[in-house]
Amino acid sequence: MLKDGDAMRTIDNIKNEQLNLAEKIYIFDTTLRDGEQTPGVALTVEDKIQIAQKLNNLGVDKIEVGFPASSQGEMESARKIRAMDLDSTIVGLSRSLKGDIDKLIDSNLDYVHLFIGTSPLHRDYKLKMSMDEIVSRAADSVEYAKDHGLTVEFSAEDATRTERDYLFRVFDEVVGAGADFLDVPDTVGILTPVLTRDLVSDIKDNFQVPISVHFHNDFGLATANTLTAIECGANQAHVTVNGLGERTGNCSLEELVMTLKSAYGFDLGLDTTRLYSLSTLVGRLTGVKMPVNKPIVGDNAFAHESGIHVHGILNNASTYEPMSPEMVGHSRRIVLGKHTGANALKSKLKEYHIDLDADQFDRVFSEIKSLGDSGKCVTDDDLIAIAVTELASARETPIVLKGLGLSSGGGVSPTATVRLEIDGVEKETASTGVGPIDASLNAIRDLLKGEIDMELEEYNLEAITGGTDALAEVFVISSDSMGNRSRGRSTDQDIVMASIKAVLDSINKLLLIQRSN
Repeated sequence: MLKDGDAMRTIDNIKNEQLNLAEKIYIFDTTLRDGEQTPGVALTVEDKIQIAQKLNNLGVDKIEVGFPASSQGEMESARKIRAMDLDSTIVGLSRSLKGDIDKLIDSNLDYVHLFIGTSPLHRDYKLKMSMDEIVSRAADSVEYAKDHGLTVEFSAEDATRTERDYLFRVFDEVVGAGADFLDVPDTVGILTPVLTRDLVSDIKDNFQVPISVHFHNDFGLATANTLTAIECGANQAHVTVNGLGERTGNCSLEELVMTLKSAYGFDLGLDTTRLYSLSTLVGRLTGVKMPVNKPIVGDNAFAHESGIHVHGILNNASTYEPMSPEMVGHSRRIVLGKHTGANALKSKLKEYHIDLDADQFDRVFSEIKSLGDSGKCVTDDDLIAIAVTELASARETPIVLKGLGLSSGGGVSPTATVRLEIDGVEKETASTGVGPIDASLNAIRDLLKGEIDMELEEYNLEAITGGTDALAEVFVISSDSMGNRSRGRSTDQDIVMASIKAVLDSINKLLLIQRSN
């Protein structure tokens, strides 16, 4: 345990002792290739162009746009993105086959990501090739690509399940053939940080060419393993926006970039304020919605409900946030619910310029707590509706709802029994209608005969938030026989009650108008 006066050890303290960070770390984004391999995802050429532009604006070093040999559409998107003359280097994937490389060249690309399986499983069950055949194929394809003026990044697919001596034999041959980068794919995500450190350090000790890593997330360790590889001197990381990719995906672009920036103090030179909008675009175009608790870009990444947390955040955001939401283009949310404290509610009301007296505040606070106890998360829209309704209730109200009973079924038209207090006198009646709301309004009209001749001109119902427990907000416009018109609104979890309160709100306004003349 640290004693008073002890300096807490940070990344800065141990950088020179344990880390072997490269001077330049390249970000190789493969959202448009491996990310598109997410089950159920298929991007159009136009989709890829939009994402590529945003990746370029973010400042990533390389964008892998697809696998040109796989389809005409892949070739077309590669050509179009290449023609955009982006600052990012545009990369295409290719098997270690001359035909694939030719398709990539025809796509006007000059950087190829070549791959061939090297593990026993891939040799015996997928490729059905001998060790010697794979070594020869790998070296020949690299040499062919280099002869055609391409920058070559070579991947030994399933490298982490390949015998170490054989992996190094393959790497020796492709480096001799001119490979510019050696990529280490953890194809099925079996690495742990300890194994990563051993493998990447060994490769760095034996090869002078830059090392790239492509780690999958099958055990949720892709980002941790990628960071470990970078600590051991890896020069480049393959990533995807939102961590998309085969099965459980790849190392997440936003998680890696912000961890390097905030925890390691290593600035990659990217405009991180674009991360949230990029994540949102990719989520919309792929149809893959991020979990609310997704680090960096999830809806709850900078959301706070607990009264203790909110109190700290309002005084100094760093108390419960490791970075500011502005750093990634996100925003902070104070969420209201059963854990909400008074400070959070006051902050929210101030944000929306809503002034409540002490009694009104207590009633709104109590309603929010009650909704939270019922399992509902109270949104900002919910709060505004509740607070405005509370303000409206403070006005003089000649008509007050004192009771409501509803019955229906058995083939009988719905019946509503309504009891109103009209200028201090209670009256009650029952009426039928085509539905419970219509029946209730008919009963109200009957009770108000002789008081006001009212017509309902407009009725609008809106569920403020999704779900069967959503608050219903009702807006109405009523008019009287003298041409006066008034708006009414109310909010309630019960649609019928919200409707009645909104109508009575508008009627009370009409009566106040009449009586003021």
